[in-house]
Amino acid sequence: MSNHSHTSQSPLIIAHRGESSEAPENTMSAINLAWKSGADGVEIDVHLTKDNQIVVIHNSSTKSISGKRFRIKSSTLENLKSLNIGRTIGKKYCSERIPTLNEVLLTVPPGKYIFIEIKCGVEIIPYLNQVLKHAHLSMDQIKIIGFGFNKMTEIKINFPEYEVFFFFLFSLGKVFMRRSYWQNLIIKLEQSLLDGLNLSYTKSFNIKLVEMLKLNKLKIFIWTVNNPKKALRLISLGVDGFMSDRSGWIRKEVNL
Repeated sequence: MSNHSHTSQSPLIIAHRGESSEAPENTMSAINLAWKSGADGVEIDVHLTKDNQIVVIHNSSTKSISGKRFRIKSSTLENLKSLNIGRTIGKKYCSERIPTLNEVLLTVPPGKYIFIEIKCGVEIIPYLNQVLKHAHLSMDQIKIIGFGFNKMTEIKINFPEYEVFFFFLFSLGKVFMRRSYWQNLIIKLEQSLLDGLNLSYTKSFNIKLVEMLKLNKLKIFIWTVNNPKKALRLISLGVDGFMSDRSGWIRKEVNL
């Protein structure tokens, strides 16, 4: 049987790139808005700059957020800080700049969580180690997530004291419905000492799957959920949490 004491807890509602339906994604405004609207955590994306600083941005280039194309890995933090990244959203955010991971970590309130998605490769490890070491947060408040099984395994080896989740795009192939597929994945996760999965939302995600993961002490987070019906379904399945672009609104809608 699954561990019901765990499933009866409310899942975490995590602001996806901050409260990104209202403020420019991955900015200090979006992150502070998420805390104001009661999010349990925020999820952000990180890249490494040319001068080994960790910046919070989704893409490997600044084109989509600033109109100017700077590649993160070949730009210095100073170059990147010169860009105005809120202009697409309107006057209110026109002074917005690309934040560093450090700046974002300083905003995390006691008892809240930050999910750091590694968008670059393992070259970030030593620099991430430095930043996290000096953060004022407890290890439990920091979660590391990312695509790439080998990459996340290597991150877990380097950060054994943090929870590390493997990011997973749920495709609709028949293979995903097979129990044996999940049994093998669970074995792989356990061998790598990974703490669970971060899955894209799908209708075919069901209670059997949740119970299989829970039985093996693995956590499940789902992204990106902006629809209250889907949120309620996930809550009834007993997932550990979900990411939403409108975390404040969805919390009111599902009454959590």
